[in-house]
Amino acid sequence: MPISSKTILDSLPDPVIVLDDNRIVTDANKAALELMPADTLGRDLAHSFRHPAALEVVDAVLKGKPVLSDNEENTVEITYTDPLRRSFSLYVVQAMAENESDGMRTVLFLRETTADKRAEQMRVDFVANVSHELRSPLSALVGFIETIQNAAKDDPKAQEHFLEIMAREAGRMSRLIEDLLSLSSVEMSEHVRPRDPIQIQNIAKSVIESLSVRAAEKNLTINFHAPDSVPLITGDADQLIQIIQNLIDNAIKYGGQDSTIDVKIENIKQIPEIGGPGIVIAIQDYGEGIPEEKISRLTERFYRIDKARSRSMGGTGLGLAIVKHIINRHRGSLLIESELGQGSTFSIALPLVGSIAESPDTGRADSASARAIATESPTE
Repeated sequence: MPISSKTILDSLPDPVIVLDDNRIVTDANKAALELMPADTLGRDLAHSFRHPAALEVVDAVLKGKPVLSDNEENTVEITYTDPLRRSFSLYVVQAMAENESDGMRTVLFLRETTADKRAEQMRVDFVANVSHELRSPLSALVGFIETIQNAAKDDPKAQEHFLEIMAREAGRMSRLIEDLLSLSSVEMSEHVRPRDPIQIQNIAKSVIESLSVRAAEKNLTINFHAPDSVPLITGDADQLIQIIQNLIDNAIKYGGQDSTIDVKIENIKQIPEIGGPGIVIAIQDYGEGIPEEKISRLTERFYRIDKARSRSMGGTGLGLAIVKHIINRHRGSLLIESELGQGSTFSIALPLVGSIAESPDTGRADSASARAIATESPTE
């Protein structure tokens, strides 16, 4: 059975619009009709296509005039903002109608470039943020070096003081570069699922042991709770160590003095919004808590609730961004709960070995307010 041209058009994922010699829309595929009003067919393109630059290109093609002398194709970039901002490259060409007696038709092809535009904007923002973050400690180092070489040249006590500050700023730059390299590495491998079977409780115990001395310096006690039996998950051991270490380290930094940090592992029957059985690792502190309106931004690069306090504690603003991407690679989920004056809980849900939640495109590491997780009661 022959396939109709309409069927072929509707099967295309990109919007396609067909015009007659009078700029009337004679056909459009499903993808195009989703962008335009329902009464688009049979009306002038301008009725539903309100992009002056694009209409100029269309009119030029209809008149047979070349528009871009250095490009064989007549193209223009357009943007839709309702309901979401979407960007397209519009290509305008002429083709013979299905019935030759109908003459030529002008065809508009729209290739979506939304993801490309977003990626480019993220790159620009990222470079700007990195430049800003590095400029401050670098300027401090240059300033103190000049001071030691000149005004403090013969002042050992001032030199010692300045050298301490320089060492602190150099350490901050080193941590920032390390986190940038780590984030870049995680993003490069994010689309590739880890394959190793992991006993997550052993990793959690190891991280807690390594951070117990730092916790003791703030008179904090780290409590660990887990069921007698924790199923294997599929993961990357080094990356799982990194996210647990990062979250417990944050709990030590921002948890209340002379209090506790609870690290709990629970078996869950279904990972929220993803599906399939898994485990949840919850790290709970009893510090100041996080304002609700700021929770959704916590995993953004370089976002800090209190920039001065974060920097004084050695934070780079990249830790939770790294956590998010690692969890995405593991096809898991990050849930954040917090209440001012009561503390915060960061919960990581990860699929079990062989779980349906290991599907390549189901991972979500979105920041969130409190959400319920159906769990099985652990044995303390």
